Amino acid sequence: MTRIEAVNDFVIKFANVNGSGSASANELFAKAILRMGVRVSPRNIFPSNIQGLPTWYEVRVTEEGHLGRRGGIDMMVAMNPQTWD
Repeated sequence: MTRIEAVNDFVIKFANVNGSGSASANELFAKAILRMGVRVSPRNIFPSNIQGLPTWYEVRVTEEGHLGRRGGIDMMVAMNPQTWD
């Protein structure tokens, strides 16, 4: 098992279906991290406008304040098989 050295430097991706309230929950997660004093860069990867289609939301947590995306993710929260990508 590899020990994780970086604590406030990771990317988490939430995957859900549109219309399930996931946008509010995703923004709440990003705000909670920000209010703890750690900078975040949230991005809606595929904002589906049709209810029931997959949507992805990625949050980059970084002490250094990077605003852009970086390659890969460190943690994935997939709510159903259709959103696993």
